[in-house]
Amino acid sequence: MRIDKYLADNTELTRSLAKRELKSGAITCDGEVVKNPGFQVSEDSDVCWHHETVGAINTRYLMLNKPVNTICSNIDEVHPSVLGLIDLPLTERLRIAGRLDADTTGLVLLSEDGQWCHRITSPNYHCPKRYRVVLAEPLCAEAEAQFEAGVELHNDGLTRPATLTRISEVEVLLTISEGKYHQVKRMFAAVNNRVVGLHREQVGAIELDQELKPGEWRHLTHAEVVAFLS
Repeated sequence: MRIDKYLADNTELTRSLAKRELKSGAITCDGEVVKNPGFQVSEDSDVCWHHETVGAINTRYLMLNKPVNTICSNIDEVHPSVLGLIDLPLTERLRIAGRLDADTTGLVLLSEDGQWCHRITSPNYHCPKRYRVVLAEPLCAEAEAQFEAGVELHNDGLTRPATLTRISEVEVLLTISEGKYHQVKRMFAAVNNRVVGLHREQVGAIELDQELKPGEWRHLTHAEVVAFLS
């Protein structure tokens, strides 16, 4: 790999800034100053920037307990990005596997591994997601049967069968296996109700770690990572 690309991949430097640092003599490889941006490095090379070793960043897999009024985006917009909550380098590389609305809280999974994220978000894999839902009104008696049969969404057709479990008159657990636009809110609107609180508790086999407070994150365990690969 070219050393300027290696630096851009593993530090906050852009390719152009990496070339500037190379030209200034700030970069060494195996103890020798390197100024040529096309210089080839390998996984075994000891690359240093101002005498600090630059190590390759391995693929990361994270879970985050998303707080309210944050967005699943790579940039801050009306609300701050969830990436700002993660104190790791190069968070802009992380992909968000299954986005949540600003007013929705709970489990968000992130990784640089595009294929892994695809297994979570692609409708072809039917990955189940469980939400805790608070409603504005008591739920109608036939809701379980309606959700199991599928709910007709305007301009989006019939949803896949969903599992609804009542916690109280206005609180339920809902498990769906697809991710249509604003799907949970639209499903309850279709049965003449309104969602006033929405929290994602589980994606596939991964449940939100109850030790994580809103805004906190942790690395996934190996077992959690491979749960989406089987």
